[in-house]
Amino acid sequence: EEMARREAAELLRGHRKPRSPHGWGLLVALWLLAFYEPVVTEGHLRRKNLEFIFIRFSAWEFEGCDKLWAGLVTTLCQNIRQHFGALPLSVFHVLGSRPRFASGFSQREWVLKKGTCLRLWGLLLVLAAGIAILLVALLVPGIKDHHALKVVGSAVASLSGSSLVLGALSILKNFLVSEKKKIERLTNSERFAGQLGFMSKIRGEVEVLVDFLAFMEVFERRRLRVVLEITSLDLCYPEKVAGVFNAMATLLSDANAPFIFVLAVDPSVIVPCLEQTGCMKGLADNGYLYLNRAVTLPFSIPEMGARSRLRSVEAAIQTREDLMYRIIAGNVAKTRGCCGGAAAPAAPGWKEVDSEAVPWIHEAFRCLHDGADVLSRYLPENGANVRRIVNTIPITLRLLLHRCGRGAAQALSPRAAAAWVVLADRWPGRLSWTLQCLEDAGQGAAAPDSGRSLWSIFQEHAGELGALRQPLGKVLSLDADAGLFQAFLARDFPFSAAEARRLLAVTVNLDHSIRQQMGLLRALGRI
Repeated sequence: EEMARREAAELLRGHRKPRSPHGWGLLVALWLLAFYEPVVTEGHLRRKNLEFIFIRFSAWEFEGCDKLWAGLVTTLCQNIRQHFGALPLSVFHVLGSRPRFASGFSQREWVLKKGTCLRLWGLLLVLAAGIAILLVALLVPGIKDHHALKVVGSAVASLSGSSLVLGALSILKNFLVSEKKKIERLTNSERFAGQLGFMSKIRGEVEVLVDFLAFMEVFERRRLRVVLEITSLDLCYPEKVAGVFNAMATLLSDANAPFIFVLAVDPSVIVPCLEQTGCMKGLADNGYLYLNRAVTLPFSIPEMGARSRLRSVEAAIQTREDLMYRIIAGNVAKTRGCCGGAAAPAAPGWKEVDSEAVPWIHEAFRCLHDGADVLSRYLPENGANVRRIVNTIPITLRLLLHRCGRGAAQALSPRAAAAWVVLADRWPGRLSWTLQCLEDAGQGAAAPDSGRSLWSIFQEHAGELGALRQPLGKVLSLDADAGLFQAFLARDFPFSAAEARRLLAVTVNLDHSIRQQMGLLRALGRI
């Protein structure tokens, strides 16, 4: 929208309409590439219209590569080649030149390459002279017997023609072998990868791209910005993370480089990765200091409001339409089968459970999406966690109906099942501790009261959990705010011990190895 608005404003000011290197514009671009040199004028610097070229780079897709930063550079080269076309970039490799700044206030944006034109005309004249001498030596009577003229004509024609052929072959080579393939060939070369000239070769390819983008700015009559969106970096190994930062530094080392990096990462994950690598020398092993120097515009996403959370839930629920469609199609097939004739009664199975679970799933999703329901206040801000909750609720309700039957499951409402899924997702550490204490109490001589609340059980053993804070530190760091945990269990959703046992049997989004670790620590403490 911003690009379109600026484009319209530039046209209203009387500026010339932008052009693109496609269709007839491709022929104009090739002509200017071959015979003209671009000039950056004052008028070009005053242009306000922009074109953004968005490139998405998921670091996880290149995690298997030995050099993740090479994947970033190859993705950049490949997308620019696809955006502008292979032919203009191939011709620029051979004939193109970087724009120079105008002297004074001249508005002339294209200057004829006199040297290129003179060399071309000279080659053509020499080629024509050589061909003429060769034709005379071959066709004119009385001169056919002079072998010297034939040799001279052939040599002159061959030398001048070979220069033109070599130029055409160079363009063809760059057309067939992309920059991505060149870099991949360099990274795969064991002999070359260890040499000092390795990064200079990569840097040379990047400089050609920067010069080409500067040329296309003058040709298209607008400014160009390449926006690289780097995501999933916090899923990679530490040395790969440092490699991507080095690649960003390489691409941004040119002050006039038209690159903008949008780095979407979790600093709590990235900082330890950086501190484990050798890139922190001289920075007192402080990953936050390294990030402060690498990032020029920090932007921490603010806390998500209630309306934004509901929109996130709605977007996640819409991904479950495939489930609803399958249930509806099954009901239609069942109706047609009943109309066709009487069928033998079958034992209740997963199809019947799916049909019964549909209204339960709808009711659970309605509670999540209802802004007036207190459950929506406990939803996480992270979209990935919201999708995980939305994907888990249908499975939990199906298992509950299949395991307990509809009559026994009536004691637990769809809202309670959804709240249990949210509880397991937001506080896996504290919930696991409470369930382990409940399990250990059930193994004693006197079984605990089934009507006891989970919050009272947690309160009773909170001191013991505090003593184990150091060995369970990483597990407890997964939990959300402790005050919200108290409000959830003590006031809004006071689950009893009996309800917890019933729901634990169908809980799929809680790592049971956490409880096993807690049980082992409790057992060691009693020795």
